[in-house]
Amino acid sequence: MKTKFNILFKFPAVNLIFLLIITALFFKVMKSNSRMETDLDKYMPRNHPAFVYSDNAEAIFNIKDGIIIAIENKDGIYNPGTLQKIKDITRKLGKMPEIDKDDVTSLYTADNIIGSESGMDVKAFYKKVPDSPEKLEILKQNVRNNEMIFGRLVSDDETVSVIVANIEDDVFSQEFYHRILELTESYQGPEKLYVAGSPIVEGTMAYLGPRDMRKMVPLVILIITVVLLFVLRSVKNTLFTALVVLFSTIWTFGLMAALGIPIYAVSTMIPVMLIAIGVAYGIHLYSHLDLYLLKNPGAGKKEAVLDMLKGMWKPVMMTSITTAVGFISLLTSEVYPIKYFGLFTAFGVMSAMLFSLFLIPSGILVFGLPKRKKPEIRQDISQNQLAYRLADKIVKYKYITILITAVVIVISLFGLKKVWINSSFLEKFEKDSDIVLTDQFINEHFGGTNTLNVIIEGDTKGTVKEPRVLEAINTIQEDVENLPFVGNSFSLADYLKRMNKVMHADDENYNRIPKSKDLIAQYLLLYEMSGDPDNLWKVVDYNYTKANLTFQIKSDNSKIVKEVIAGIEKHRPEIENLGLKINYAGSGYKAKVFTDLILEGQIKSLLLSIVIIIVLLTIMFKKLSIGLIGSVPIIITALISFSVMGLFNIPLSTTTALVSSIAVGIGIDYAIHFIERYRIYALETGDKQATIRQTMHHTGRAIIFNATVVIAGFLVLLFSVFPPNRALGALVSLNMFTSFLGTVTIMVVILYKLNIYFKKKQHNSLGQ
Repeated sequence: MKTKFNILFKFPAVNLIFLLIITALFFKVMKSNSRMETDLDKYMPRNHPAFVYSDNAEAIFNIKDGIIIAIENKDGIYNPGTLQKIKDITRKLGKMPEIDKDDVTSLYTADNIIGSESGMDVKAFYKKVPDSPEKLEILKQNVRNNEMIFGRLVSDDETVSVIVANIEDDVFSQEFYHRILELTESYQGPEKLYVAGSPIVEGTMAYLGPRDMRKMVPLVILIITVVLLFVLRSVKNTLFTALVVLFSTIWTFGLMAALGIPIYAVSTMIPVMLIAIGVAYGIHLYSHLDLYLLKNPGAGKKEAVLDMLKGMWKPVMMTSITTAVGFISLLTSEVYPIKYFGLFTAFGVMSAMLFSLFLIPSGILVFGLPKRKKPEIRQDISQNQLAYRLADKIVKYKYITILITAVVIVISLFGLKKVWINSSFLEKFEKDSDIVLTDQFINEHFGGTNTLNVIIEGDTKGTVKEPRVLEAINTIQEDVENLPFVGNSFSLADYLKRMNKVMHADDENYNRIPKSKDLIAQYLLLYEMSGDPDNLWKVVDYNYTKANLTFQIKSDNSKIVKEVIAGIEKHRPEIENLGLKINYAGSGYKAKVFTDLILEGQIKSLLLSIVIIIVLLTIMFKKLSIGLIGSVPIIITALISFSVMGLFNIPLSTTTALVSSIAVGIGIDYAIHFIERYRIYALETGDKQATIRQTMHHTGRAIIFNATVVIAGFLVLLFSVFPPNRALGALVSLNMFTSFLGTVTIMVVILYKLNIYFKKKQHNSLGQ
């Protein structure tokens, strides 16, 4: 057996130096190449049919996410100072290299469609800032009389005006984000300026995410270190267990950086995962070593290390493989952050296993065995007796355990039905944070900071010039705008209603779709000749076969987006009766598809991981029954976890979607360690009572130590600035507790009742 570990015993110091050098190289790559990614478009598979169609529609209609700057003057915006600021900010935005000046919309650049002696004219609301009461009053009346501007660029109470700068997905950067903030800050007072929009939310996430990770990781390390010192009772043991976690984390992020994979919000959870896993390996190794030294106080370090490796290399190897499989199952998800989280956490798990089997033994051989104090003997005896009593109680009250487990499963199935999905970026922040309050302020005064694009598509040229088609579009707008979270909408119908009105001397009776296709064509031709046709091509394509209907929504909550889509879908029959099709595009729709992909990937990965783990356990222990029994704690844990999410209204997101994989990946460790030690004692003693008692003492206590440390580590996430991270910390802590509890209760009862590893039914003092 010693030949298996020959390299460890011959060159322990060389092993430590080699691992240190490789880790230093990974750290250098990690430090220089790591980058944060928060663009939602980069989270999704580009070849998905919904995204392919959306991207094409975005190109046709120049659909882009917008940076929204709101200027508030509580005395009203119609004064030279405020109007000058609107003009100055608009022009400065247009001069930024990341922004096309034609993509900046404000009261200064907006078109005012008016009637004239020659027919129709399109003029600016102002080029030179009005400097007299008369001119300011004319501007105010022009805005009030234009339904396309009033309530959209200027609030109904006329105290706020917005500037919208649409940008391409690939131009946003942290440097650009800070320039936008600096620009708005320079114009504060007496007006108050607010900045919102999807790019700003994503930019704030990219800014706060790394800061949160820099705060969380040291705090987690501190808490874990304190708990490890209490559990392991050795500075050396604690140090090398911590190094396992540190080195595996550096290797993981170093590999991500080397391959050009960005850090997503969920990637910040990888160190916490590896802390939980690496700590588990260290605790099991040192716990075995501790028990061996208690029985063999005169043993030397080589003898002790050899026994530790002989007894623990197999369960550590098995748990690392099954844990990695639990995370690799996330590759079934089409959402990139979840996919990469699974892949690189699996790599980190295998790295932690490597460090545990090389770093810890080498550290003992180089720096010596941990010192034990005599008072600890009494503590070990007490722990022994406690473990025996626990084993006895579990078997004695086995039917109560089965009944409680059944009740928990029934309640969990009820809560499971209430689980919902949310891909909202904004809801990752505190409700009272500046970014959320700013978004609320703009939503209160305008149509909404989020958009959903509906594409109405015909087969023949000029289809959307038909009055009945435009009437159908207008009907959808009027109906869907009645939904609580929908603000304004905008389409070709709005242009034609405005044109029809101004061509009839601003008579409100003509604020409707013209009944003649020829008249519609004339109006559109006049606008193309009089105004800026580029604005028109944002609502219709050049051949008038496709129309873009944009809804402004006051939230990016996935439930609300789905409600809006459901409201639109009610009109599908009438649209299809006109020979037209309805499709969707833009960031709002892609977020909805994103939530569907999260759910689909979650179901796939959970089922796949459980099946693969059952197969692996069956192969490892050469018994199908063991594969099924070992999966019981993690299945129950997953049920409880999702039930809690449903009952406490915690949404399934890119962060909390990791819960089941964590439950499977980490929770299975407990079952494997317990079953392996149970098998060994069963073959040694042939007595079920003795087997359960000794297994509970050897592995049960290590599992308790492990669960305590991991729960303490994950509870640190409760201090995160992001609510989903806090939810994840609480859920994973719950998972660790239920995995531990399920392993030492219902799994033990099943092992006991099924007589696993005992050829003949055993009768003992515990009874059947």
